[in-house]
Amino acid sequence: MTSQTIPVRKGEELDLTSIEKFLRRHLDDLPDEPLKVKQFSVGRSNLTYELGMGDWEAVLRRPPLGPVAPKAHDMEREYRVLKEIHPHFPAAPEPYLLADADVIGSPFFIMERKKGMVLDTSFPDDVVVTEQLCRSISETMVDSLVSLHSIDYTQTRLKEMTKPEGFMERQVHGWIKRYDRSHTDDIHGVERLKEWMVDHIPESNAATIIHYDYKLNNAMFTYDLRKMNGLFDWEMTTVGDPLADLGAAMSYWIEAEDSELLKRGMGEEPITTNPGFMTRDEFIDAYATKSGRDISNFNFYMTFAYFKLAVICQQIYYRWKKGQTQDERFANLNKFVENLMQYALLTAERRI
Repeated sequence: MTSQTIPVRKGEELDLTSIEKFLRRHLDDLPDEPLKVKQFSVGRSNLTYELGMGDWEAVLRRPPLGPVAPKAHDMEREYRVLKEIHPHFPAAPEPYLLADADVIGSPFFIMERKKGMVLDTSFPDDVVVTEQLCRSISETMVDSLVSLHSIDYTQTRLKEMTKPEGFMERQVHGWIKRYDRSHTDDIHGVERLKEWMVDHIPESNAATIIHYDYKLNNAMFTYDLRKMNGLFDWEMTTVGDPLADLGAAMSYWIEAEDSELLKRGMGEEPITTNPGFMTRDEFIDAYATKSGRDISNFNFYMTFAYFKLAVICQQIYYRWKKGQTQDERFANLNKFVENLMQYALLTAERRI
């Protein structure tokens, strides 16, 4: 999700008449003006739209078009996760309404529209970019992750919605199965990588709430860039090993020394390659210091994170190759998948 909106992409239109009727049936005091919609320009998975009626604004989130992987894009679960987390972590948008597939043909939910600045591949022209600013943004990302992991999940309904025991065991075997189901091109070394991960599953750390898609362009900052006031895409959120969350975050955190394909595999090079941003090692060390968690076995989590990200991209590429989506952004994702698998293999041999 980003602060930039575009006209709705062809083929991804919404039934505004049905949505407006649904909103007026369930929400009070809506302006007597027609519903308008724009689409958030980024996002390769779920589809996210800005809704507006006069001065009322909200966000609609729905699954992608076409068939989806089992258990993926569960709108009801994400809605209920946000209901539990928002009171403890205000950067999580407040969810308003949940709708089943009867309204527009797929489930969706309505949530708070947050305002601020989302950073991805460039800074706005009016921002003076300094190394100090880049360092400060890095520290905010670390602090917010530590804060999320400090919430006592046992005081929420996530205690009943999740199963922390055996988390990493299920994760490794589950993501291997997802890869096998979406397999297209043979990639050298993947079978060896699978075996290595299965043989090296660590004993999980004490469970915490984990976002599991924690990355810079899922965060929103206040306009002065001093505070994170929004964190989006809670689809993968659960209760599990916090180092798996850190690993996933680091698989997205690109640094200046990375390969060109890793830098640009998902589009333009992200701003985290700018001077002043923490390296992955600096981010990991800062997290360890502030959270007090042991990172001596972190190479496993980093290896698994690269594999997991590769599988996410592979699932998207599979949908494109099977003609389930025509979005040409996905046409070369297979090359990025292969590159991520090679990073995973190399990381498996590294010790932090």
